[in-house]
Amino acid sequence: MKSFTRELWFETRQRYEFINITSQLEQALRESDIREGLLLCNAMHITASVFINDDESGLHRDFLVWLEKLAPHEPVSGYRHNSGEDNADAHLKRQLFGREVVVAVTVGQLHFGPWEQVFYGEFDGQRRKRVLVKIIGE
Repeated sequence: MKSFTRELWFETRQRYEFINITSQLEQALRESDIREGLLLCNAMHITASVFINDDESGLHRDFLVWLEKLAPHEPVSGYRHNSGEDNADAHLKRQLFGREVVVAVTVGQLHFGPWEQVFYGEFDGQRRKRVLVKIIGE
């Protein structure tokens, strides 16, 4: 069995941001030379997420509106975590969207359903963060 590891780095311009990372994962898969196996992709920060969904801007806006209703950023004083910080909402948002995805690799391709893409979700941005990509298989 072969193994391939890569880190992807991001520095977002906004507090909340979704970045389509599918092409970067496909590039890593090509470089791995793995034809059958699994690709794990996970956020390495507790205020960020990796998830699979459709690449549609209206849907992404709906995600942000929904998340803000469930875990509003303000008032920051409403969170016990926010003593000296203001990112408690980002921790909660990450819990809702999850830490990682696992995608099957079949015949050297990511094995997606229709419209599926992989996204990095940032909930406490404007600084450098990373994502781990680990591919195992033959």
